[in-house]
Amino acid sequence: MKNDQHRIAVAQMHPVPDDVEGNLGKIERHVATAAEGGAALVIFPETATTGYFIADRLARLAEPADGPTATALGAIARRHAAHLAIGVPLAADDRVFDAQLLFGPDGALLATYRKAHLFAAERDWYAAGDSPMVVETALGRIGMSVCYDLIFPEYIRKLVDLGADLVINSTNWITDDFQRQTWGWDRTMVEALARTRALENGVWLAMTGSVGPEAGFDSVGGSCVVAPSGKIVASAGTSEGVAAADVAFESEELDRWRAIATYRADRRPDLY
Repeated sequence: MKNDQHRIAVAQMHPVPDDVEGNLGKIERHVATAAEGGAALVIFPETATTGYFIADRLARLAEPADGPTATALGAIARRHAAHLAIGVPLAADDRVFDAQLLFGPDGALLATYRKAHLFAAERDWYAAGDSPMVVETALGRIGMSVCYDLIFPEYIRKLVDLGADLVINSTNWITDDFQRQTWGWDRTMVEALARTRALENGVWLAMTGSVGPEAGFDSVGGSCVVAPSGKIVASAGTSEGVAAADVAFESEELDRWRAIATYRADRRPDLY
């Protein structure tokens, strides 16, 4: 229905490596805060339950989609009556994937997405997924992605072509002194990436990253909800916490914007 709004929240946190119990407690606190503020969907970072640099512990920490951690996450979604999207290491088909789970407000697991684009050493840690995923939910059609997937414009456009009303990204953008001081790779860069993907596709986008130090790197945060114009409508900055915005996947204002910003329709694929 036109002008129906849903409150979308990004929950920025510092996942502690190998502390699943502690991370689950922090996740529930963030979900509770977001739900009390009216959030219908709460999005968490990549590998939020385990921490990112866990390659030597994946055999122990990776679980199936119906394992104890997923069961606990479903219970959190149910207790707070909110959709919950979160990054986890997934054990499936005798392999391990960098995955994103999506739960409904009744606690049911709606979708399991496997990260398609693996970055650097991740190729030694995980198997790559091979299926873009857009999920029908009570909120609308949600396109799922994890971290490095966002770098690839063709992939995010595929999600939009498949009908996504909202693209979500669970991430952990990291930097160090070399990347930050020499090349300027920091929070502003990843926010610009999210803004560009939203703008070029005319789609709502919500990206949630980690913050804090881990294994000699710094997670830069930058979690945000971005309008189809590229405007950031909610930002968590560089601290742990929740940021949220009300979004409408159909509205007169959005129709008016898309009539101006005809980017997808104006593509010339015959030339490139």
